[in-house]
Amino acid sequence: MMKSPLMIRLPSGKKQVMAEYFPHPNGLLYFDLFWHLGDPAETVHVVEGAIRGDGPWKVGEAVITVLGCHGTDPELASAFDDWQHYLAENNGAYPDRQQILALARRCGAQAFDLRS
Repeated sequence: MMKSPLMIRLPSGKKQVMAEYFPHPNGLLYFDLFWHLGDPAETVHVVEGAIRGDGPWKVGEAVITVLGCHGTDPELASAFDDWQHYLAENNGAYPDRQQILALARRCGAQAFDLRS
């Protein structure tokens, strides 16, 4: 289903890049960029509603699309570039896949990973 860098536009109009995303019984669970440096209560979110579409996707009133380029979404593309640079420069500082999946499950996500 979803494999590329994705952004979410929330009903409020706020846009964010999703570092991680998982199906959740109430919709979709996603993690902010740099989520692991903050409090998961503030950096991990549930968007309520059925996941619909083949791209772009809708979850409730939120819209999920593939992250645009610097010409389309310059601020988000720059944030994603910063994220990729951080990951490359800080090898080992990011939680491994099993830790990420464990946190997602603790937050109520379903057991499977949309990235696999």
